[in-house]
Amino acid sequence: MIAAQSPAGSATCFFVSDLHGHRYKYEKLFSAVANEKPAALFLGGDLLPPGGSGGGGSRGSSGTRAAIDHSNFITAFLVPEFSRLKEYLGERYPEVFLILGNDDARTQEAPILDAAAKGVWHYMHNRKADWRNFLIFGYAYVPPTPFRLKDWERYDVSHYVDPGCIAPEEGILSLPVAEDQLKYATIAEDLKKLCGRSELTNAILLFHTPPYKTNLDRVAPHDRMIGHVPMDVHIGSIAVRRFIEERQPLITLHGHAHESARFTGSWQDKIGRTRAFSAAHDGPELALVRFNPHNPKTAERELIR
Repeated sequence: MIAAQSPAGSATCFFVSDLHGHRYKYEKLFSAVANEKPAALFLGGDLLPPGGSGGGGSRGSSGTRAAIDHSNFITAFLVPEFSRLKEYLGERYPEVFLILGNDDARTQEAPILDAAAKGVWHYMHNRKADWRNFLIFGYAYVPPTPFRLKDWERYDVSHYVDPGCIAPEEGILSLPVAEDQLKYATIAEDLKKLCGRSELTNAILLFHTPPYKTNLDRVAPHDRMIGHVPMDVHIGSIAVRRFIEERQPLITLHGHAHESARFTGSWQDKIGRTRAFSAAHDGPELALVRFNPHNPKTAERELIR
């Protein structure tokens, strides 16, 4: 467990997701952090340049590999830029919590973890951190998608795969995974293990997937057909939705479904007492969510050109 402590000051947090390696969005983010000095910054996955989910490689089992390498983007851009920001802000540098997403190859965990060891950020997938009076959890997996890269895909609550999607064991991997994990692991079981019996009243959960059938997971304006089979326009996780309903964390953060706010008219939702926010966006702007964990209902989203 990471013990993350920030200096006293502003309680405002920033949340971004799905930047997909766009340097101009990162530059806008760095500028906003330097100017506003948030207490914490959350990055919700799909951080690296595009190409992973459709990348080359062979299909199949635990030995399958995809030729995907974005480590240079991490070591030549992300780490130096975050390090410069840390040097500039000193004690006002925010605690940075991040996960990867389904378009980020798992081979990139190595440089991400190396930078975490140097204090640049906290890598949060399947991890827990104490920050001020809050618990932070991170989880990167999404339910099966139509894309080929399966490093960050899991069955959701069962072995069902939506029409048009590819099962985890039928796609490609950038690193080998045990076959039983590919075929039998589920998001539902992972979340039980991750959070255990922790009290989540003051918990912030950083996901890549949104919860199912909410304002945050719609990818089409109305039902569509794949052949003669209706396509579910909601791509979120049933397991995450049920987990939120049952455990009621304070705040959940999500990405993945870029179009959802455009189709639903909202980038946030409320499930019981839990406030759920998405920073995914399908326009050219940086979608920056600002929230105060002491008063989540005041959260706002700005689209920065």
